[in-house]
Amino acid sequence: MTKTYYSKISYVLLIIVFVVFFAPLVLFAINKTLNTKLLFTILGLVITYGFIVYLFFNTKYSITESFLKVSCGIFNYKPIAIASIKTISNSRSLMSSPAASFDRISITYGKWEEIIISPRDKKAFVNHLKSQNSNIKIK
Repeated sequence: MTKTYYSKISYVLLIIVFVVFFAPLVLFAINKTLNTKLLFTILGLVITYGFIVYLFFNTKYSITESFLKVSCGIFNYKPIAIASIKTISNSRSLMSSPAASFDRISITYGKWEEIIISPRDKKAFVNHLKSQNSNIKIK
């Protein structure tokens, strides 16, 4: 049976991305007249920001009988064998990852692999993984 956990969402992170995208445009628009080139730039940024918002709200982590499956919108990561998970620990890393929040956990698995994610219900998520692999060390 598959259980899906959605990513916790940091609205502060969404606001930061919004400001980075649109603040320069506001400054540019104040100093210049609105023209076709600027309109296409704004449209492109709105579409790109919309895609980022889509990714934020569609990042999820599914636990099946044997695998942890991570998807971020249309992007799917290679499934992680739950039996290969070694440790789970809290992480404040800003490394790019399928996590829509700064409240993250790091999962190490395989020989050297690591993934950083941010499930809304970290405790239930970790307990679920631990129930399937009692060898996981929680740090």
